[in-house]
Amino acid sequence: MHETGPFSIPAIRDFVPPKLRPWIIIAFVIVFQFSGGLYLAAVSEMVGSTALMQEDIMMAGYASMIGMGLTFAIMFRLKFRFASKTSLMTCSIALIVSNLICMQTHSIPVLVITCFFAGIFRMWATFECNSTIQLWLTPKRDLSVFFCFIYLLVQSCIQLSGLITVYTAFWAKWEYMHWLIIGLLLLVMLATLCLFRSYRSLPKLPLFGIDWLGALMWGLVLLCILFVCVYGEHYDWYQSFQIRAATVIGILILALNLWRASFIRHPFIALKTWTYRAVWFPFILYIVIDILLAPSHLFEHIYMESILEYDALNVISLNWAVLLGIIVGAGFTFFTFSRRKWRYKTRTVIAFSSITGYLMYFYFGIDYALPKETLFVPLFLRSFGYVIIAICFLTVLSRVPFQHFFQAVSVQSFVSAGFGGALGTAILGHALNGAMKKNSMLLGSVVDHVNPFINRIPVGEVYGAVQQQALMVSMKELYGWLTLMALFCLLAFLVYESDIRPYKVLHPTYRSIRRFVKHELRIDKKLEATA
Repeated sequence: MHETGPFSIPAIRDFVPPKLRPWIIIAFVIVFQFSGGLYLAAVSEMVGSTALMQEDIMMAGYASMIGMGLTFAIMFRLKFRFASKTSLMTCSIALIVSNLICMQTHSIPVLVITCFFAGIFRMWATFECNSTIQLWLTPKRDLSVFFCFIYLLVQSCIQLSGLITVYTAFWAKWEYMHWLIIGLLLLVMLATLCLFRSYRSLPKLPLFGIDWLGALMWGLVLLCILFVCVYGEHYDWYQSFQIRAATVIGILILALNLWRASFIRHPFIALKTWTYRAVWFPFILYIVIDILLAPSHLFEHIYMESILEYDALNVISLNWAVLLGIIVGAGFTFFTFSRRKWRYKTRTVIAFSSITGYLMYFYFGIDYALPKETLFVPLFLRSFGYVIIAICFLTVLSRVPFQHFFQAVSVQSFVSAGFGGALGTAILGHALNGAMKKNSMLLGSVVDHVNPFINRIPVGEVYGAVQQQALMVSMKELYGWLTLMALFCLLAFLVYESDIRPYKVLHPTYRSIRRFVKHELRIDKKLEATA
């Protein structure tokens, strides 16, 4: 909130050294990033010790992402309503309660709802911390610099959280990860009580005029999409009543929500937001990218566990290569994109080249006895490319007019942090099942009693060998199709002419944002009085 003068954090008490204050905030935001409702890296252990299916746990994990995405549209309203101390204490308490519930409950609706609200409070706390140190990171409020930090922090914490979760579950129990996070959140609460004061640099604004019903309806639409994507294969897609019902309900709520947005004064997501090219084009591209990167959620684990027979520790150890790609990608983007202002086109081509290299590496290199070290390169390329493209797509939203900017961020997060990964996994999983049936029939056609070698092998071993070979052939086939799709996208970007650079991607000052919100609230009250 510091509009003039040197950077400071007046919400922290005076006895704390000024140079130490930003690092306290960074420590807080790391804890909040670790504090999800569920920790999907331990999904196998959770399935083994609870009565839940893998789909149930994945649904709850994605619900947390949906909650995070919805919060973007009202983040500044929360910033202007509550002091930093109040926000940090509230979010810490809510996340502690969420972790306690997620540890104990076996009810799927309770788990999903809890994770949904955990995502809201997680995002609220994260934004409170990041907005506090924004001017420390970039005094000019350059979004291309700020988003480099954001994605470095968020994506790195995702990988580190997975590492800590798996090691905790291996050496102890998966519940201990929840207790670890609860302990860290208690430390955050203690530090907040001791180091922070109830300071407010700007007068508070009420939460009046927020379309809470619209937020709920968008949340239900996204949860319906998630349900179809996550449970589609389990319920045999549209052969089941559950999938048909979720689809119909999602479409009806979406239609009703869009209809409401056409006439109410402040819809949660204004229809105008969807008309900007900087919104709908990255939205579509994110779906394409999530399909291209879907093997990271599906194929890689199947390949490593079923073919290479890696245990959980060996699989999760590859996260270090992913983490290195994130760090290098964020650093590369910082120096070339935010500092040297390279074109969006150049960055996009580099990112898609990296993703194409990742797919080609697996297509040509997949084998039965692939050394673990050889997997470092494709995983590095995957994370390197994704970080670059994510920063570019988020930065380009600065071209959206101010009154729709934060809604545009929510729209993009619907697919980038919400249902995009589930949609890509669902599409690729369905394709894999179809390819497996086809290739199993082709490979099994040569297995008969006429073949003299078959009679010498037990039936179970023959069946297992056929299925394993069919899996390898199917994955290789789909990697090939994804590679062609990536090459086509890369060619399209190379042909496309664009000289747009991230020159004027500055975040507006908090005072200007507050003036805008205050003006809108004043008009709302006048309209309400005359109605």
